[in-house]
Amino acid sequence: MLRLSQGMSYKNAMAGLKFGGGKGVIMKTPGYSGSAALYERYGDFVEQLGGAYVTAEDVGMTVEIMEMIARKTQYVAGLSPVDGMAGGDPSPKTSYGIFKGIESAVQFKLGRNDVAGLTVAVQGVGQVGYYLCKYLHEAGANLVVADIDAGRVRKVVDEFSATSISLEDILVQKVDVVAPCALGAIMNAESIPMLQTSIVAGSANNQLETPDDGQRLHDADILYAPDYVINGGGIINVACEYYGDITEDEVWEQVSAIGPRLTGIFEESAASDKPTNVVADQQAKRIISAGV
Repeated sequence: MLRLSQGMSYKNAMAGLKFGGGKGVIMKTPGYSGSAALYERYGDFVEQLGGAYVTAEDVGMTVEIMEMIARKTQYVAGLSPVDGMAGGDPSPKTSYGIFKGIESAVQFKLGRNDVAGLTVAVQGVGQVGYYLCKYLHEAGANLVVADIDAGRVRKVVDEFSATSISLEDILVQKVDVVAPCALGAIMNAESIPMLQTSIVAGSANNQLETPDDGQRLHDADILYAPDYVINGGGIINVACEYYGDITEDEVWEQVSAIGPRLTGIFEESAASDKPTNVVADQQAKRIISAGV
């Protein structure tokens, strides 16, 4: 949870948002029920913080659940959208930011202006992974996918002509891009030597098991798109909804800026011979220290 909250701090800083950073986690105990009463209780807790923390969707959450939480707190976003303003499920925005980030990485690493004909391995095809597959398919990419939920896999196979791969093998496919869109800590000392890709760019938080794994990817000549930069589309949507000062179209424009932002990180990494995760951390810390 502390790693996630640090990642949110860096994510908000890199996205230029008027937020600090924090993370709310509901631990799934053996008796977890996901009841309205539980979510309302969580809303009570958030309300007690008096606005120091604003909660919104992430893994396992939906607009409907956020509406339950909103019965007890005003400090919540990711609610149903109103009249062309930002709001609703942030997953499509997160996915679009990942897509623009992949385009950026492909241009920088492979010298390609688009993803048509390239093969992308998507690990996890929940809400974010599903929409990422949609954007990639529409752009002409070939997809190989895996998920713990067989129903999700069937959906993207049927809709986007994807190829199903086992969870055990998805990361080691010979592809142009690996897109981790499930849980974190999957890039580590064991998995990195087995990768057969030029680029790692996906939505999962904390993809690196340790900071040293960024160096391992760098040494393997694999371009890594720092997770909290590339997956910032959802929080951009959430922040704009909360402050209510930007239209839906303007949100899409801000999400599109994730691509050029990553290009700047890639360029600094190449010039300094530092791993991209180190470059991104340094940039985020400078922004936070400056208080802008």
